[in-house]
Amino acid sequence: MTKFNKTLLAVAVTLASTQSMAAGFQLNSQSATGIGRAMAGDAIIADNASVLSRNPAAMALFDEKTLSIGASYADVNVEVSDVQYDTILGGTNHLGSIDNAAEAKLIPNFYYISPINDKWAYGVAAFSNYGTGTDLSSLNSGHDFNTPIDLLGNTEVTTINFNASVSYRINDSLSLGLGLDAVYGSGTLTRNGNIDIGLGDMPLNLVDVDADGWAVGGIVGLAYEFNENNRIGLSYRYSPQMEASGDIMYNPSVLFPQNFDSIEIPIADIAQLAGFHQLTDKFAIHYTAQWTQWSSFDNISVVDGDLGTANDVIKHYNWKDSWFLSLGATYDINETWTVRAGIASDQGVVGEVSSLSIPDSDRMWYSAGFTYNLSNKSSIDFGYTLVAGEKVHVLEDSALVGQVSAYTESGANYFSLQYNHTF
Repeated sequence: MTKFNKTLLAVAVTLASTQSMAAGFQLNSQSATGIGRAMAGDAIIADNASVLSRNPAAMALFDEKTLSIGASYADVNVEVSDVQYDTILGGTNHLGSIDNAAEAKLIPNFYYISPINDKWAYGVAAFSNYGTGTDLSSLNSGHDFNTPIDLLGNTEVTTINFNASVSYRINDSLSLGLGLDAVYGSGTLTRNGNIDIGLGDMPLNLVDVDADGWAVGGIVGLAYEFNENNRIGLSYRYSPQMEASGDIMYNPSVLFPQNFDSIEIPIADIAQLAGFHQLTDKFAIHYTAQWTQWSSFDNISVVDGDLGTANDVIKHYNWKDSWFLSLGATYDINETWTVRAGIASDQGVVGEVSSLSIPDSDRMWYSAGFTYNLSNKSSIDFGYTLVAGEKVHVLEDSALVGQVSAYTESGANYFSLQYNHTF
């Protein structure tokens, strides 16, 4: 099997055709300090090396070698309730509900920044942007009628970003940065079950994917310092269209499954603006405006099927660009303790066409955290975020049973711990 970023492959195949992705959830979990302030200002504050995940230009703000290492625990909760569909005889078949269809994840991270001289700095990092497991397959069990197995199933997705970046200070105010991302992903996806064809149950395997691999992206950044107490940062993460090869089994006609040589996946770019303002010796405010170009995620195509299909667009999308807006504050109690908090509005990406297995909605973030300075060279950070999503009504067409109705609601609790050290 040809290696490829499995996250992208899993996302592409799951969202393709009528079998939509089981509740995926993007992880904004790159640091404990970020989680403690709802990611507000994370691309420019530069209070530890984790700024490397958001803006490579901010490395120019460091005059000592700096290490940050930590982990976040994402307790993701996805509720799918009142799943049902109407029969051709005028009745209603009820499939039931799932209280928690998602799996919790432990997400480690690592950052190292090293100034070379008063102009140049470099850094390396490892962190995750996606990591979740969801399972809706239990809704297929225990019924004496057909279920929409093309919409329900198991999905496991994990990614790790390995980043190498450089920054260059042009003058006392302006610095630029450039980074390369090597993304490793792994994932598993199944969509299968039994259908009654009138002569008894027939097993049906619609999607079966298990792969891993690599993809390459990049990030550019800018840091501008008005003075020592006020600065802004700007970054743009580029994600090209991917062409993946591997074991890709897709069964659009139910009776004639095909293995495809490759799948083409457009991935959204991300831009963000962040600001930091030290208003007093102890108090600072910070903010972030992040834009994700989800409108570029227009369709998924498979190429070179073993039954002769040359190219097939297996899913069109109606996603929309989204905004993540956050505001936070930091207060230094004394030389030992610092506390922070933040709030954010996270806009959903699903447009007019909703999906049972993508519990997407607008969400609010409520965050708090602290730093404890062990010495003038080392510190420990803790952060917590509650993500609260709206409950939404979903109507989605199944090729097997017709239109399915359900309610979905997603949220999460993030807990993060991090150790920082300067050399």
